[in-house]
Amino acid sequence: MVVSILLFLLIFFVVVISHEFGHFIIAKKNGIHVVEFFIGMGPSLLSFTKGDTKYSLKLFPIGGACVFEAEDGLAAKEGELSEGAFPNAPVWSRVATIFAGPLFNFLTAYVMALIIVSSCGVTLPAVHSVNEGSSAQEAGMKAGDMIVKINGKSTHLSGEVSLISQLNRKGEPLEIVYTRDGEKHTTVINPYYDEADGRYYMGIGVGAYLKCNVPQTFQYAFYTMKFYVESTFKSLQMLVTGQLSKDDVSGPVGIVKMVDEVYDTVKPYGILDIVLNMINIALLLSVNLGIVNLLPLPALDGGRLVFLLIEAVRGKPVPPEKEGMVHLAGMMALMVLMVLVLFNDITKFFG
Repeated sequence: MVVSILLFLLIFFVVVISHEFGHFIIAKKNGIHVVEFFIGMGPSLLSFTKGDTKYSLKLFPIGGACVFEAEDGLAAKEGELSEGAFPNAPVWSRVATIFAGPLFNFLTAYVMALIIVSSCGVTLPAVHSVNEGSSAQEAGMKAGDMIVKINGKSTHLSGEVSLISQLNRKGEPLEIVYTRDGEKHTTVINPYYDEADGRYYMGIGVGAYLKCNVPQTFQYAFYTMKFYVESTFKSLQMLVTGQLSKDDVSGPVGIVKMVDEVYDTVKPYGILDIVLNMINIALLLSVNLGIVNLLPLPALDGGRLVFLLIEAVRGKPVPPEKEGMVHLAGMMALMVLMVLVLFNDITKFFG
């Protein structure tokens, strides 16, 4: 477990630092004063000041921040705003600075996907088996068919086909576009319900390994990251609509548990497999952090972007004290949520 905790901390630092560095570097490029750049929450373990910015490492691995001068109208430098204060920057410079955090998460995720795809290749959505008597067989599908679309959505990876199948909880018909011997065909599969598994199946096995060349590596790294983005959006949608429960949500403790399980599984295969699997977890978390931060909620980057876009349209900002109070309330709610998720993790895994 000690190794797993260290691996989690490494993943946490990479994901959070990439996010905050995005804010930091674009703020600096736009002349915005960064008061503090910190990783973690709570009391500082160590800190130092370089230039006019304080850099800190805090006790609890649950986030981080890049704090700008007078960012929410609730703080000022020595009682008055300097030229580099956040409100003094042009509105689109502020938009770019806030958006850069999630953007850098996606860029980091893409680099990680490049590493994984170049090392492991990908699994294409090619049919390798068709169940006897299944609706897929009745629809005329055969081993070797390459699925290129399902219900109008393009597919490039076997995981995309599996995800669509798993999320088809009502067993709705699926329009399949596939290629066979260079020709496109369209058919409809009516999934069947499996009582034992409690879900619908198409009746096909999908997956064909591809070792990517250089151009394919860049192409399929994008598809891989896109798959994680779509999976994250779908998970959020299911959480909001009640299709997922609180037990399907994990915080730091749950992530450590996941890292530990993956580490124990791949450890016998050597250090390379451990590294690639940890990069894969970091890829997922980086995409998650980028997407969650773009949600239009107070205290998150998406909430700040809403206020900035309102300012761009109105030609004047929302009163700073009002915006600041909204973000403060959002931050308090976020902290309460973090505590609840942490408590849920502890009771779920150690209760």
